[in-house]
Amino acid sequence: MPGPFTTMTLTVTTGSTETVTDLTHACEQFLKDTAGGRDGLLNIFVPHATAGIAVIETGAGSDDDLLAALHMLLPADDRWQHRHGSPGHGRDHVLPALVPPHATLPVIGGRLELGTWQSVCLVDTNRDNPDRQVRLSFLG
Repeated sequence: MPGPFTTMTLTVTTGSTETVTDLTHACEQFLKDTAGGRDGLLNIFVPHATAGIAVIETGAGSDDDLLAALHMLLPADDRWQHRHGSPGHGRDHVLPALVPPHATLPVIGGRLELGTWQSVCLVDTNRDNPDRQVRLSFLG
């Protein structure tokens, strides 16, 4: 059985479009392999300055609604001081202030304790960086 702290890194390819990528299955598989039926905490962390982690409903339009809301709050235009990359890329660097780069979730009996419609998602509005790392860590 793994020790009380186990960690691994996922590589997620988000492509060249803004995305909300569901990581729930990968989180569940990680816990199946590491938690050994124990209670604890799962931490999900994305070590990028232009991506975040959200716990939201997916598949019923909420993921698209989140991207639409981010477009309203953070328009991809030339108002941003941070100017390298694609036009409007500066807004991607503000994203983690609204969608944090981490989430810590309860694990009960080795299983992720989410609500019925909740999913763990990587939110990536940066079209210039198609490959992301996501660190999963279990403490239990």
